[in-house]
Amino acid sequence: MNAQSTTTDRSIYFIEAMREGLRGMLTEDENVVVIGEDVGRSVIGATRGLVEDFGPMRVRNTPISEATFVGMCVGAAAVGLRPVVDLMVGSFFYVAMDQLADQAAKLRYMSGGQVSLPIVYFTASGPSGSAAAQHSENPHPMLMNVAGLKIVMPSTPYDAKGLMVSAVRDNNPVVYFQDFVLGGTRGVVPEELYSIPLGVGDIKRHGTDVTVVAIGAAVPKALRVAEVMEKDGVSVEVVDPRTLVPMDYDLILESVTRTGRLVVVDNARLTCSAASEIVATVTERGFDLLKSAPQRVAWADVPVPFSPPLEERVVISDSDIVSAIRAVLA
Repeated sequence: MNAQSTTTDRSIYFIEAMREGLRGMLTEDENVVVIGEDVGRSVIGATRGLVEDFGPMRVRNTPISEATFVGMCVGAAAVGLRPVVDLMVGSFFYVAMDQLADQAAKLRYMSGGQVSLPIVYFTASGPSGSAAAQHSENPHPMLMNVAGLKIVMPSTPYDAKGLMVSAVRDNNPVVYFQDFVLGGTRGVVPEELYSIPLGVGDIKRHGTDVTVVAIGAAVPKALRVAEVMEKDGVSVEVVDPRTLVPMDYDLILESVTRTGRLVVVDNARLTCSAASEIVATVTERGFDLLKSAPQRVAWADVPVPFSPPLEERVVISDSDIVSAIRAVLA
Protein backbone atom coordinates (compact mmCIF):
# COMPACT_ATOMS: atom_id res chain seq x y z
CA MET A 1 0.00 0.00 0.00
CA ASN A 2 1.49 3.34 -1.03
CA ALA A 3 1.70 6.37 1.25
CA GLN A 4 -1.14 8.17 -0.49
CA SER A 5 -3.60 5.32 -0.14
CA THR A 6 -2.56 4.83 3.47
CA THR A 7 -3.42 8.45 4.20
CA THR A 8 -6.60 8.83 2.19
CA ASP A 9 -8.21 5.38 1.97
CA ARG A 10 -7.48 3.88 5.37
CA SER A 11 -10.64 2.64 7.11
CA ILE A 12 -10.69 2.41 10.92
CA TYR A 13 -13.23 2.08 13.70
CA PHE A 14 -14.97 5.06 15.29
CA ILE A 15 -13.35 4.29 18.65
CA GLU A 16 -9.92 4.11 17.01
CA ALA A 17 -10.49 7.49 15.39
CA MET A 18 -11.31 9.04 18.76
CA ARG A 19 -8.18 7.48 20.22
CA GLU A 20 -6.02 8.76 17.37
CA GLY A 21 -7.26 12.29 17.94
CA LEU A 22 -6.60 12.00 21.65
CA ARG A 23 -3.15 10.48 21.09
CA GLY A 24 -2.29 13.32 18.73
CA MET A 25 -3.21 15.91 21.33
CA LEU A 26 -1.24 14.15 24.07
CA THR A 27 1.75 14.27 21.73
CA GLU A 28 1.18 17.89 20.69
CA ASP A 29 0.73 19.40 24.16
CA GLU A 30 2.35 18.08 27.34
CA ASN A 31 -0.34 19.81 29.40
CA VAL A 32 -2.99 17.43 28.06
CA VAL A 33 -3.81 14.72 30.60
CA VAL A 34 -6.38 11.92 30.51
CA ILE A 35 -8.26 11.20 33.72
CA GLY A 36 -11.21 8.96 34.47
CA GLU A 37 -12.71 5.57 35.05
CA ASP A 38 -10.75 2.66 33.66
CA VAL A 39 -8.67 4.80 31.30
CA GLY A 40 -5.77 2.39 31.71
CA ARG A 41 -7.48 -0.81 30.57
CA SER A 42 -10.31 1.00 28.73
CA VAL A 43 -13.13 -1.51 28.28
CA ILE A 44 -14.86 0.72 25.71
CA GLY A 45 -11.53 1.42 24.00
CA ALA A 46 -11.11 5.17 23.50
CA THR A 47 -8.05 5.38 25.78
CA ARG A 48 -6.61 1.88 25.27
CA GLY A 49 -2.81 1.83 25.04
CA LEU A 50 -2.32 5.46 26.03
CA VAL A 51 -0.98 4.74 29.50
CA GLU A 52 1.76 2.55 28.00
CA ASP A 53 2.83 5.38 25.69
CA PHE A 54 2.43 8.41 27.94
CA GLY A 55 2.73 6.98 31.43
CA PRO A 56 0.49 6.91 34.52
CA MET A 57 1.17 10.56 35.38
CA ARG A 58 -0.61 11.70 32.21
CA VAL A 59 -3.14 8.87 31.87
CA ARG A 60 -4.62 8.32 35.33
CA ASN A 61 -7.26 5.93 36.55
CA THR A 62 -9.66 7.29 39.14
CA PRO A 63 -11.97 5.73 41.69
CA ILE A 64 -15.58 5.30 40.56
CA SER A 65 -16.59 8.70 41.92
CA GLU A 66 -17.73 10.94 39.08
CA ALA A 67 -18.47 13.96 41.25
CA THR A 68 -14.92 13.85 42.61
CA PHE A 69 -12.92 13.65 39.40
CA VAL A 70 -15.23 15.89 37.34
CA GLY A 71 -14.74 18.57 40.00
CA MET A 72 -11.03 17.83 40.41
CA CYS A 73 -10.45 18.55 36.72
CA VAL A 74 -11.98 22.01 37.10
CA GLY A 75 -9.12 22.84 39.44
CA ALA A 76 -6.58 21.12 37.20
CA ALA A 77 -7.69 23.18 34.20
CA ALA A 78 -7.70 26.42 36.21
CA VAL A 79 -3.99 25.98 37.02
CA GLY A 80 -2.88 25.21 33.46
CA LEU A 81 -3.56 21.58 32.58
CA ARG A 82 -5.87 20.49 29.76
CA PRO A 83 -7.72 17.50 31.23
CA VAL A 84 -9.64 15.06 29.07
CA VAL A 85 -12.10 13.29 31.33
CA ASP A 86 -13.59 9.86 30.56
CA LEU A 87 -16.96 9.35 32.28
CA MET A 88 -17.48 6.04 30.47
CA VAL A 89 -21.33 6.22 30.35
CA GLY A 90 -23.48 9.26 29.60
CA SER A 91 -25.89 8.59 32.47
CA PHE A 92 -23.04 9.27 34.91
CA PHE A 93 -23.21 13.00 34.17
CA TYR A 94 -26.18 13.09 36.53
CA VAL A 95 -23.91 12.14 39.43
CA ALA A 96 -21.66 15.14 38.75
CA MET A 97 -24.12 17.83 37.64
CA ASP A 98 -23.06 20.39 40.25
CA GLN A 99 -19.38 20.07 39.32
CA LEU A 100 -20.20 20.23 35.60
CA ALA A 101 -23.01 22.79 35.47
CA ASP A 102 -22.19 25.06 38.42
CA GLN A 103 -18.39 24.92 38.33
CA ALA A 104 -16.92 23.94 34.95
CA ALA A 105 -19.56 25.74 32.90
CA LYS A 106 -19.66 28.94 34.96
CA LEU A 107 -16.21 29.86 36.29
CA ARG A 108 -14.79 31.45 33.15
CA TYR A 109 -17.85 33.71 32.94
CA MET A 110 -17.92 34.50 36.65
CA SER A 111 -14.20 35.37 36.69
CA GLY A 112 -14.56 37.76 33.75
CA GLY A 113 -12.34 35.55 31.61
CA GLN A 114 -9.48 35.47 34.12
CA VAL A 115 -9.78 31.69 34.40
CA SER A 116 -9.76 29.42 31.34
CA LEU A 117 -11.16 25.92 31.69
CA PRO A 118 -9.95 23.82 28.74
CA ILE A 119 -11.66 20.56 29.74
CA VAL A 120 -13.11 17.81 27.56
CA TYR A 121 -15.65 15.51 29.18
CA PHE A 122 -16.26 12.53 26.90
CA THR A 123 -18.54 9.58 27.29
CA ALA A 124 -20.35 6.83 25.44
CA SER A 125 -24.09 7.38 25.49
CA GLY A 126 -27.42 6.08 24.28
CA PRO A 127 -28.98 2.59 24.18
CA SER A 128 -26.51 -0.17 23.36
CA GLY A 129 -28.61 -3.30 23.69
CA SER A 130 -30.35 -3.97 27.01
CA ALA A 131 -28.06 -1.80 29.11
CA ALA A 132 -31.20 -0.71 31.01
CA ALA A 133 -32.39 2.73 32.08
CA GLN A 134 -29.35 3.81 34.12
CA HIS A 135 -26.84 3.07 31.35
CA SER A 136 -28.76 4.14 28.23
CA GLU A 137 -29.20 7.89 28.58
CA ASN A 138 -28.46 10.47 25.92
CA PRO A 139 -28.37 13.58 28.14
CA HIS A 140 -27.27 16.02 25.43
CA PRO A 141 -30.58 17.99 25.44
CA MET A 142 -30.27 18.63 29.17
CA LEU A 143 -26.65 19.77 28.82
CA MET A 144 -27.52 22.01 25.86
CA ASN A 145 -29.44 24.08 28.38
CA VAL A 146 -26.34 24.61 30.55
CA ALA A 147 -24.82 27.95 29.56
CA GLY A 148 -21.03 27.76 29.21
CA LEU A 149 -20.68 24.28 27.72
CA LYS A 150 -19.89 23.35 24.13
CA ILE A 151 -21.34 20.02 22.99
CA VAL A 152 -20.24 17.78 20.12
CA MET A 153 -21.76 14.54 18.85
CA PRO A 154 -20.01 13.07 15.79
CA SER A 155 -21.59 10.42 13.59
CA THR A 156 -18.60 9.18 11.56
CA PRO A 157 -15.04 8.10 12.37
CA TYR A 158 -13.70 11.01 10.30
CA ASP A 159 -15.69 13.52 12.35
CA ALA A 160 -14.85 11.70 15.58
CA LYS A 161 -11.12 12.31 15.16
CA GLY A 162 -11.37 15.88 13.90
CA LEU A 163 -13.82 16.96 16.58
CA MET A 164 -11.73 15.36 19.33
CA VAL A 165 -8.75 17.47 18.25
CA SER A 166 -10.80 20.67 18.19
CA ALA A 167 -12.42 19.88 21.53
CA VAL A 168 -9.06 19.39 23.30
CA ARG A 169 -7.64 22.56 21.75
CA ASP A 170 -10.64 24.66 22.83
CA ASN A 171 -10.24 26.87 25.91
CA ASN A 172 -13.79 26.17 27.10
CA PRO A 173 -15.34 23.06 28.64
CA VAL A 174 -16.54 20.73 25.88
CA VAL A 175 -18.80 17.70 26.29
CA TYR A 176 -18.05 15.05 23.67
CA PHE A 177 -20.70 12.37 23.15
CA GLN A 178 -19.81 9.10 21.45
CA ASP A 179 -23.04 7.33 20.57
CA PHE A 180 -22.52 3.78 21.90
CA VAL A 181 -23.76 1.99 18.79
CA LEU A 182 -21.36 3.92 16.54
CA GLY A 183 -18.22 2.71 18.33
CA GLY A 184 -17.81 -0.31 16.06
CA THR A 185 -18.60 1.43 12.78
CA ARG A 186 -15.82 2.00 10.25
CA GLY A 187 -14.92 4.88 7.97
CA VAL A 188 -12.08 6.52 6.07
CA VAL A 189 -9.84 8.53 8.40
CA PRO A 190 -6.54 10.22 7.42
CA GLU A 191 -3.48 9.26 9.47
CA GLU A 192 -2.35 12.86 9.89
CA LEU A 193 -3.75 15.10 12.62
CA TYR A 194 -6.59 17.36 11.45
CA SER A 195 -9.35 19.34 13.08
CA ILE A 196 -13.01 20.08 12.37
CA PRO A 197 -14.13 23.48 13.69
CA LEU A 198 -16.72 23.38 16.45
CA GLY A 199 -20.03 24.84 15.31
CA VAL A 200 -19.73 23.73 11.67
CA GLY A 201 -22.23 21.14 10.44
CA ASP A 202 -22.00 18.91 7.40
CA ILE A 203 -24.35 17.83 4.62
CA LYS A 204 -23.95 14.05 4.50
CA ARG A 205 -26.24 13.67 1.48
CA HIS A 206 -27.63 16.27 -0.91
CA GLY A 207 -31.31 16.31 -1.84
CA THR A 208 -34.10 18.58 -3.02
CA ASP A 209 -37.41 17.46 -1.47
CA VAL A 210 -36.91 17.34 2.29
CA THR A 211 -34.21 18.22 4.82
CA VAL A 212 -33.56 15.59 7.48
CA VAL A 213 -31.41 16.90 10.34
CA ALA A 214 -30.04 13.84 12.13
CA ILE A 215 -27.92 13.66 15.28
CA GLY A 216 -25.36 11.01 16.27
CA ALA A 217 -26.48 7.45 15.56
CA ALA A 218 -29.57 8.81 13.77
CA VAL A 219 -27.34 9.88 10.86
CA PRO A 220 -26.69 6.41 9.37
CA LYS A 221 -30.39 5.61 9.81
CA ALA A 222 -31.34 8.77 7.93
CA LEU A 223 -28.88 7.91 5.16
CA ARG A 224 -30.36 4.41 4.82
CA VAL A 225 -33.85 5.89 4.60
CA ALA A 226 -32.70 8.41 1.99
CA GLU A 227 -31.35 5.57 -0.18
CA VAL A 228 -34.65 3.69 0.03
CA MET A 229 -36.84 6.74 -0.62
CA GLU A 230 -34.78 7.74 -3.65
CA LYS A 231 -36.17 4.63 -5.35
CA ASP A 232 -39.64 6.10 -4.78
CA GLY A 233 -38.63 9.41 -6.33
CA VAL A 234 -38.10 11.30 -3.06
CA SER A 235 -34.85 13.26 -2.78
CA VAL A 236 -33.71 13.52 0.87
CA GLU A 237 -30.99 15.88 2.07
CA VAL A 238 -29.31 14.69 5.31
CA VAL A 239 -27.71 17.35 7.51
CA ASP A 240 -25.47 16.40 10.45
CA PRO A 241 -24.95 19.30 12.90
CA ARG A 242 -21.90 17.52 14.42
CA THR A 243 -21.78 20.23 17.09
CA LEU A 244 -24.94 20.82 19.11
CA VAL A 245 -23.59 23.88 20.93
CA PRO A 246 -22.91 26.04 19.02
CA MET A 247 -25.41 24.80 16.43
CA ASP A 248 -24.87 25.52 12.73
CA TYR A 249 -28.32 27.00 12.13
CA ASP A 250 -27.15 28.79 9.00
CA LEU A 251 -26.41 25.44 7.33
CA ILE A 252 -29.78 24.02 8.40
CA LEU A 253 -31.66 27.08 7.13
CA GLU A 254 -29.76 26.99 3.83
CA SER A 255 -30.89 23.39 3.40
CA VAL A 256 -34.51 24.18 4.27
CA THR A 257 -34.38 27.06 1.76
CA ARG A 258 -33.69 24.46 -0.94
CA THR A 259 -36.17 21.81 0.19
CA GLY A 260 -38.96 23.66 2.00
CA ARG A 261 -39.50 20.76 4.40
CA LEU A 262 -37.88 19.71 7.68
CA VAL A 263 -37.63 16.50 9.71
CA VAL A 264 -35.36 16.34 12.78
CA VAL A 265 -34.23 12.98 14.14
CA ASP A 266 -32.82 12.97 17.67
CA ASN A 267 -31.84 10.01 19.86
CA ALA A 268 -33.37 11.53 22.98
CA ARG A 269 -36.81 12.00 24.53
CA LEU A 270 -39.19 14.16 22.57
CA THR A 271 -39.90 16.71 25.29
CA CYS A 272 -37.24 19.48 25.34
CA SER A 273 -35.12 17.50 22.86
CA ALA A 274 -32.50 18.91 20.52
CA ALA A 275 -35.09 18.18 17.83
CA SER A 276 -37.53 20.52 19.57
CA GLU A 277 -34.96 23.32 19.70
CA ILE A 278 -34.01 22.91 16.03
CA VAL A 279 -37.64 22.91 14.89
CA ALA A 280 -38.41 25.97 17.03
CA THR A 281 -35.42 27.93 15.72
CA VAL A 282 -36.08 27.08 12.06
CA THR A 283 -39.75 28.01 12.49
CA GLU A 284 -38.84 31.35 14.07
CA ARG A 285 -36.13 32.27 11.58
CA GLY A 286 -37.46 30.63 8.44
CA PHE A 287 -41.23 30.24 8.74
CA ASP A 288 -41.80 31.52 5.21
CA LEU A 289 -39.42 28.84 3.86
CA LEU A 290 -41.59 25.96 5.05
CA LYS A 291 -44.10 24.25 2.76
CA SER A 292 -45.44 22.08 5.60
CA ALA A 293 -45.20 21.70 9.36
CA PRO A 294 -41.83 20.28 10.53
CA GLN A 295 -41.75 16.84 12.11
CA ARG A 296 -39.75 15.57 15.10
CA VAL A 297 -38.62 11.96 15.44
CA ALA A 298 -37.47 11.11 18.96
CA TRP A 299 -37.99 8.69 21.84
CA ALA A 300 -41.16 8.43 23.88
CA ASP A 301 -40.95 10.19 27.25
CA VAL A 302 -40.13 7.02 29.19
CA PRO A 303 -36.97 5.47 30.67
CA VAL A 304 -35.14 3.17 28.24
CA PRO A 305 -36.32 -0.37 29.06
CA PHE A 306 -34.05 -3.35 29.70
CA SER A 307 -36.32 -5.70 27.72
CA PRO A 308 -35.00 -6.00 24.14
CA PRO A 309 -38.47 -5.84 22.52
CA LEU A 310 -39.44 -2.83 24.63
CA GLU A 311 -36.12 -1.09 23.99
CA GLU A 312 -36.65 -1.60 20.29
CA ARG A 313 -40.06 0.02 20.67
CA VAL A 314 -38.56 3.13 22.31
CA VAL A 315 -35.55 3.76 20.08
CA ILE A 316 -35.90 5.36 16.65
CA SER A 317 -36.45 3.02 13.70
CA ASP A 318 -36.01 3.60 9.99
CA SER A 319 -39.78 3.33 9.59
CA ASP A 320 -40.27 6.21 12.07
CA ILE A 321 -38.12 8.43 9.84
CA VAL A 322 -39.97 7.30 6.71
CA SER A 323 -43.32 8.14 8.33
CA ALA A 324 -42.12 11.63 9.27
CA ILE A 325 -40.81 12.29 5.74
CA ARG A 326 -44.10 11.16 4.23
CA ALA A 327 -45.95 13.45 6.64
CA VAL A 328 -44.06 16.58 5.56
CA LEU A 329 -44.43 15.62 1.89
CA ALA A 330 -48.19 15.14 2.32
